[in-house]
Amino acid sequence: MKKEEEVTLEKFTVAGISVRTTNQNHQSQEDITKLWEAFFRNAYIQQMLPNKVSDDIYCIYTDYESDYTGPYTTILGYKVSTAEGIPTNLSLIIRDIPSSKYCKYISEGELPYAVGKTWAHIWQSNIDRRYLADFDVYGAESKDPKNAKITTFLSIK
Repeated sequence: MKKEEEVTLEKFTVAGISVRTTNQNHQSQEDITKLWEAFFRNAYIQQMLPNKVSDDIYCIYTDYESDYTGPYTTILGYKVSTAEGIPTNLSLIIRDIPSSKYCKYISEGELPYAVGKTWAHIWQSNIDRRYLADFDVYGAESKDPKNAKITTFLSIK
């Protein structure tokens, strides 16, 4: 894992499935694992998004009650150009991620351990976080679970 740089990203929209969870008692590991299983089990979701920007999977952490120790929402889905035309009968959550400054990290190695190491590092750091929306992007370089490359964006002040 390496800290790459500070970047500013413009607002974007994601559509996907979600779960409310917490890092207390390792609850998020169980909840997010189940969310990934549901996401892959319901692979038809990606065909139902007419405005999907790419095949990159976004794992968004948002709606923080306080900080990383409190409850938050995880959304697993795709970036879309617009919410228009997305079927409303799929129980998808559609969320705008506001423009913000982010600290960008790159995780490389075996999934999910490489990403877990990045988050462990973030939680132990004293970086000035916004707790607006943080996310991991699983692009083409994440397809090999033994040797994946994932980008993490952490909203900062």
